[in-house]
Amino acid sequence: MTRQNYILCDPASDLELPLPSYQLPSVLTKDEAELVLRQAKVDTRVGLRNRAILEMLYSTGMRRAELLNLRLHDLDRKRGVVTIRQGKGRRDRVVPVGERASTWVDKYLTEVRPTLASPPEEDAIFLTSMGKPLTPNYLSWVARQYLRLAKITKSGACHIFRHTMATLMLEGGADTRYIQAMLGHKRLDTTQIYTHVSIRMLQQVHAATHPAARLSP
Repeated sequence: MTRQNYILCDPASDLELPLPSYQLPSVLTKDEAELVLRQAKVDTRVGLRNRAILEMLYSTGMRRAELLNLRLHDLDRKRGVVTIRQGKGRRDRVVPVGERASTWVDKYLTEVRPTLASPPEEDAIFLTSMGKPLTPNYLSWVARQYLRLAKITKSGACHIFRHTMATLMLEGGADTRYIQAMLGHKRLDTTQIYTHVSIRMLQQVHAATHPAARLSP
């Protein structure tokens, strides 16, 4: 109204806008992540499928919806990459899949998926026992159940594997821009939240550089 000259001055000009805030995400340690993955009973069809799902989430850091949208032609098993189509912001990206995750997914595709698929066959990679695509709520329930079985009290479900992947890669020496590409973030400052999560790396630097970090004899 000020710009259109309906009023002489802007009555909101002195208002202080609230600063944006965020909560640090829950992150698993490497040992905790491995413990959760081992909870899947891989001697059953559903357990083997779920192990492949958890391995894919942990390896790639993809979002829940992105995993549910994966189709058979999106997975390049020879090159060890997966194409994530129409991710957040409707952007496609290609990300690597680790050898271990690829092995579990191959095992699922070879031994389990053919027994789940039924005409008319779905081309979604991960299917229910009825041969239908998984639902978001069910996938979150699955991830949360394995966290409980592992006695992990940290909050989260599918997204905790995304946060864990990014944090552990950062601690392993990965450049933030590579993590940005893996996660599909449009802005680098979105990815930089993981520099706040990676406390173990900060502890190492603190111990090596702060003159009072060590107890004197």
